[in-house]
Amino acid sequence: MFNTVLLTLDLNAKASWEHALPAAVELVRTSGGKLHVMSVVPDMGTPLVDGFFPPDYEKLAVEAASKALDKLVQEHVPSEISVKQHLAFGKIHRKVLRVIEQTACDLVVMGSHKPDRVREFLVGSNADRIVRRSPVSVLVVRS
Repeated sequence: MFNTVLLTLDLNAKASWEHALPAAVELVRTSGGKLHVMSVVPDMGTPLVDGFFPPDYEKLAVEAASKALDKLVQEHVPSEISVKQHLAFGKIHRKVLRVIEQTACDLVVMGSHKPDRVREFLVGSNADRIVRRSPVSVLVVRS
C-alpha cells in the first residue's frame, strides 16, 4: 500500500516518536516498503538570536543530532526494515516538505502532542504546517 514512508521526529522529545515509530514500522513491514526517518535541527530563526551562539553551533548541533539519530534507528527500527536516515538544519516544516519531494514518499508519519492553544496561537505547529502543505497523506499519531 505504501512503498515509501517518511517518519519525522524530534530527537529531543521521545513523545514525537514513541508511538509514531512503531506505526511507521508496521506500515512499512505490511507493505514491504522502505522507511525514511528524518529529524531537523531547528535554526535560531533570526540573525539577532543566532549571534548569541558560538560560530560552530550548527556544525556541533548537527553532529550531535546525527549520532542521536543513528542510535535511535539502531535501537528502535528492526533490522529487517529497509531504512534511510535524513538529517537537516533549518526551518522544520520547510526541510520536511523538501524531503517529501526528494524521497517521493507515499505517506508521512509524525507524532504530535496534545495541542496547547496559547502556543498554537503564538507560533503555530510544524505538524499543522506540514499537514496543510504536504502533497501526500500525513498520519499524525497523538502521544
